[in-house]
Amino acid sequence: MAVERPLQELPCLNENLEGSLLCMSQTKRKERPCYGEENTPHELIQHWSPPRKQPRPCGKGKENAFVLARRPRKSRDSTAGLCWDSLPDELLLGIFSRLSLQDLLRTSRVCKRWHRLAFDESLWHSVDLVGKAQLDAELGQVLTAGVLRLRTPHVCIGQPGFKNTDLLRVQHMDFSSCTVQTSVLEDILSRCRRLQNFSLEGLMLSDSILHSLAQNVELVRLNLCGCAGFSHESLAEMLQSCTQLEELNVSWCDFSSQHIQAIATNIPSSVTQLNISGYRQNMTMEYVKNLVESCPNLTNLDLSDSVLVTTDSFPFLQQLPSLRHLALSRCYQIHPAALIHFEKFEKLQTLEVFGLIQDSYLPILSKGLPHIQINTRPFSSVARPTSATRKDRTIWGMHCRLVYKP
Repeated sequence: MAVERPLQELPCLNENLEGSLLCMSQTKRKERPCYGEENTPHELIQHWSPPRKQPRPCGKGKENAFVLARRPRKSRDSTAGLCWDSLPDELLLGIFSRLSLQDLLRTSRVCKRWHRLAFDESLWHSVDLVGKAQLDAELGQVLTAGVLRLRTPHVCIGQPGFKNTDLLRVQHMDFSSCTVQTSVLEDILSRCRRLQNFSLEGLMLSDSILHSLAQNVELVRLNLCGCAGFSHESLAEMLQSCTQLEELNVSWCDFSSQHIQAIATNIPSSVTQLNISGYRQNMTMEYVKNLVESCPNLTNLDLSDSVLVTTDSFPFLQQLPSLRHLALSRCYQIHPAALIHFEKFEKLQTLEVFGLIQDSYLPILSKGLPHIQINTRPFSSVARPTSATRKDRTIWGMHCRLVYKP
């Protein structure tokens, strides 16, 4: 940079600038020292450099003391160093366990670590997907996440798209009245070994599905109401394997007399609640006798809509010491006057005889059977995941933590 010269020495400026403004600039301007011919950008350095520290004025008697003025430091928050990445997995899982289903899915898209934690099996132990119109790969992802309780009735189920052949952990599952292909059910059930409660109400099944059910030896409740598509041999195999079965609903299935015989002769003695209604021409007195002998601990029995059942079945039924609930609705071979014989059933609490007696005769029958409530349960709840009279979203009395909200 060239040596600076006073402003008045520049001819191009000295000719045009006149008056007091030039004089003031000449008198106030201090001569700067010359540093030779160095190409050092002093003006640029001074412009971008921080301001020089100025001496702080001192009190009387301390004129010679020189103190540097410092900027006050900002107070640091004690938690300023914490971040989400520093939190351990256990703490993040505790936070994620408080999230709803939609929020948990949004959280899984934050990063790879959060995605792994969001699908930890401890967060997916119970899921309710009622209201979801279509389930495809989502169902496979939920099942492989380690869900224990799954509620998906009245849902259209597509291909779950499993990525491996690992067995599932699911124990309680409700597929009642779903729209699903038999092959998809076969794929899902082939991976199940720990089922305890299962509902397939109203679905088309196959022998392969019954064979898969037979491998779930811990099965306690099974609802096959309105099902079809499987043989009596596979039904007998399943009943022989599920020795811990307590509630069984096989009402209104597409059964022949061979299916009824398979149930009567192979049903495990552990069954305490049985709904075998709807077999008008197939449920004979011999099968009723076999059922009573096979299941001596029955507490709830539904034989409704069995035309061949007569009053001759009463002595067999009286052999059930624990019988509490009995349904004989629309068993038209039973005369209304014969119902008074149930006064001998001391432990019987409810009796369903819809279609057998007129409403005008009901008070007379109730007076003759004061210890029995008559026609109080129009719908059976045996093995069903949710009772028809309940409006909550439980599954066999258990609530689901993650609930889908459309």
